[in-house]
Parts: sequence; C-alpha cells; structure tokens
Amino acid sequence: MTKPLDNRLALVTGASKGIGAATARALAAAGAHVVLTGRDVRALETVEDAIHDAGGASTIAPVDLAESDGIARLASAIGGRWDKLDFLVVSGAYLPALTPVTQIDGKQLSQALTVNFLATQALLANFDPLLKRADAGRVIGLTSSVGATPRAYWSAYGATKAAFDNLLESYAQEVEKVSKVRVALIDPGATRTAMRAKAYPGEDPTTVKEPEAVADRLVELLVNDFEGFHRERVEG
Repeated sequence: MTKPLDNRLALVTGASKGIGAATARALAAAGAHVVLTGRDVRALETVEDAIHDAGGASTIAPVDLAESDGIARLASAIGGRWDKLDFLVVSGAYLPALTPVTQIDGKQLSQALTVNFLATQALLANFDPLLKRADAGRVIGLTSSVGATPRAYWSAYGATKAAFDNLLESYAQEVEKVSKVRVALIDPGATRTAMRAKAYPGEDPTTVKEPEAVADRLVELLVNDFEGFHRERVEG
C-alpha cells in the first residue's frame, strides 16, 4: 500500500529520544526514509530497530551538533547518497541549568548557544541546496514558549530559543519567493520528555502528553502541507 510520505527523505536531529525519536518513528511509519542524528549511538540504534521492526526505513548518522564540522560532514554524506532532502526537523536542543540571570553558568550558556542556535544556522546553510532540490522542501523547528515570552530563571534557554525563532523565521522570508522551501515553528507545549523532567523534577509525568502526540501532529502537518511561514503550539 502507498503511504503518504513514500519516496520522501527526512532528517531528524535529536532523534535518539523524546520528541525527535517519536517524530522519526512517525515519519517512517508514513513512508519516509528517515536519517537519524544524535550523539547516543545505542539510543539511535534502538529507534532504528523500532522503525525497521515496523517495516520502515532509516539510516543512522551519529553527529554531535556542537562539533564545528560535524554538520558539514553530515550534509556531505547525505548529499553523496541522495540528491534532495524533503524534510528537515530540528528537534535536538540543550537545556542549561535554570538559574537567575546573574548566576548563569558561562560554559552551559555557550553550549546552549552552540547547539540551539549556531548548529541550526549550520544546518540551514549546509542543507539549503538539498532542500531546494526537493519538490517542496520543508523545515520544522521545535521551539519553546520561553523564546517568545521571557520567564524568570529560564533566560539562558529562552534567549537561545528566541534567537532560534528569529533565525528560522528570517530564513522563511528569504526562501519564500525564490524557492518552494517553507518553514514551520512548532511549540510542543508540555510534553513527557527527559528535558521536561530535568526542568520540572517534581512533576508527575503522566499529567502531560506523550511525545507521540507531537510527532503525530508534525507528520499530519507535512502530509497535509502548509504554504508560507507556519507557527503553532501543540495543545493536549
């Protein structure tokens, strides 16, 4: 049976766990060949096994987004095997400790800026040619409400997500009139992930939605498609 995303190639960052892993599985279930990136090889293999057991197709490409040339090497490897990239899902992110502005750890802030912002720019720069070769290249960035609405103690993470949002929306405006590439920013809202557990250690995880709810919405968005810059929050 034909699936809605057959013959599409998707790259998912942060695919080893949480929303990234769930999105990778959902994309594969819809027919896409998914390139799984992340640092934890064993976790990526677990995701790949689940995809293959369900009859899907995927390729593991371990990459540390903080490495200066890791993304360029990834783009070169993908470009050497495929002639286009249909979907880029930017899910990988780093959460620094929640602290007052005056107590932000410089090393953690630098890591957050590198992973959440600089790596995103590198992804766009390196994969832009492959996205433009697709019939309808789509970029989806997973953001956070603290990027748009500052919150006490969240400034280190929120500032990087504000920069992330600005970067992706700027890119959306730049490519809209010269290509068929389109961009969406998705705020997953409260979701049962390791990152949320780190931020809210006393929260009962069963009170928030599972990553699969966000993944299903992302796949639905790609299957139904969208024109122009798109932004939404996944409630539930």
